[in-house]
Amino acid sequence: MSRTRTAILAAVALAAGTAGAAVAAIPADVGVAAIPCTVDYKVQNQWDSGFTAAVTVTNNSAAKSSWAVKWSYAGNQKVTSGWNAKLSQSGTAVTAANESYNGTLGTGSSVSFGFNGTYGGTNALPTTFTLDGVTCNVDDGGSGPGPTDPPAPGAKVDNPYAGAKVYVNPEWKAKATAETGGSRIANQPTGVWLDRIAAINGVNGGMGLRAHLDAALAQKGSDELVVQLVIYNLPGRDCAALASNGELGPTEIDKYKTQYIDPIAAILADSKYAGLRIVTTVEIDSLPNLVTNVSPRATATANCDTMKANGNYVKGVGYALNKLGDVPNVYNYVDAGHHGWLGWDDNFAPSAALFKEAATAEGATVADVHGFIVNTANYSALKENHFTINDSVNGASVRTSKWIDWNRYVDEQSYAQAMRNQLVSIGFPSGIGMLIDTSRNGWGGTARPTGPGATTNVDTYVDGGRYDRRIHLGNWCNQSGAGLGERPQASPATGIDAYVWMKPPGESDGSSTAIPNDEGKGFDRMCDPTYTGNPRNNNNMSGALGNAPLSGHWFSAQFQELMKNAYPAL
Repeated sequence: MSRTRTAILAAVALAAGTAGAAVAAIPADVGVAAIPCTVDYKVQNQWDSGFTAAVTVTNNSAAKSSWAVKWSYAGNQKVTSGWNAKLSQSGTAVTAANESYNGTLGTGSSVSFGFNGTYGGTNALPTTFTLDGVTCNVDDGGSGPGPTDPPAPGAKVDNPYAGAKVYVNPEWKAKATAETGGSRIANQPTGVWLDRIAAINGVNGGMGLRAHLDAALAQKGSDELVVQLVIYNLPGRDCAALASNGELGPTEIDKYKTQYIDPIAAILADSKYAGLRIVTTVEIDSLPNLVTNVSPRATATANCDTMKANGNYVKGVGYALNKLGDVPNVYNYVDAGHHGWLGWDDNFAPSAALFKEAATAEGATVADVHGFIVNTANYSALKENHFTINDSVNGASVRTSKWIDWNRYVDEQSYAQAMRNQLVSIGFPSGIGMLIDTSRNGWGGTARPTGPGATTNVDTYVDGGRYDRRIHLGNWCNQSGAGLGERPQASPATGIDAYVWMKPPGESDGSSTAIPNDEGKGFDRMCDPTYTGNPRNNNNMSGALGNAPLSGHWFSAQFQELMKNAYPAL
């Protein structure tokens, strides 16, 4: 299923790929001539508490002798000074009116202005702009929506999260509400995990896929609504781990196609659900294993060597993208690991190339990929503010520290933006967006550093200032001290479609001791708090919480810890 783009959207998307650009989204499938006006809003520079923005307005309607552009912020941004426009602000609403020397705005003409501002938390992009009361960046009539109308129901948009509510899973909400203090976050949207064939129809009397979609329709009402699904059942799943192994053996690719993907695609294609925006995150923790955990690497496993040799990860992902991508209102996001996995030079570009190989397998094309997701069910900090990859201490680069260990990235957002640029450079559409799972990467609480570490050496500098308090970046199971991260939100940064909670907080990563089960899940020592490690975490302690249940099962102690250490705090 292709994602069409107008010429102007292509130009805007290319601008979004440049450093520091934050661009207002334009819905797909609209003609340039039918758009009454366009607004290109870019954050040119940003620092801890401030930013500089540039705005270009193009008038495609009748010529004007004066003009006023308006937008509203979702956060606490404040305009402090500006140029080439008279800027005023009331609450979150901003108005930019012409100066005496630039009031004339002919048909097809543009005008630019800029300003400085302050913010706290996240500097999210505005999503709606008006020029003299007319909404820009959408079709003004004819065969399309009206100037103040949203895209037609089911029409593909550039960012499915923009202007939309996101589905709150009633089953997760009930578990969160039952916890002391859990009502504070029980209304947050989380992913629905389809982690085995039985999950399609519901496990142990729980909600199946149709039940979730029906509940989503009820939540939707007259608004736009995103439903987040995790497609997670590859043959030989999670070849480098044991806690999250799946039900299908390494060779059961046909069963994956006919008994798992095909039934899901058939349900999603039901016209009853055509008005939903269905986001599918496709096969987390799969493809990167074929780069990092295969021979001759020291981190290789026999299972990963098998999956690389038989090609069933690539075939499975390609098949899923092809079949799910044929559904007009499905948005496929492929898992792209995290910076502590793929941020090294010998992992980064090879992984991107492998993603493209999978995206062009089994009938899929790159047009079936709407974007990528990083940090799914992981703990990497969103943004490290107390050091950058370019810092040095006493002449030594921070890249030489034990924590960074020559990685190119120090946090998830910089990695996600760089991976996006890499993917576009090798042939993915320029409009792809990234999702970042922030469900467990807040690292707040009393252990959160308030400033840089001591400059004794690179290790004291990095370790004293880093938010991520894990013992090692390779630790992934039920991490002690972790906290809820940024709340789900749309368009929070350049190239980022949304922060999401794809991993429902409170669901275990794996059991801390062996537990017999019929779910195909093994016991991984990385979930054992007494484990002293392996080459994938440089033989460090696992940092895992004790008394954990099987992966996906409710873990009350973890949920309480995540709330206690939330950042921003609850």
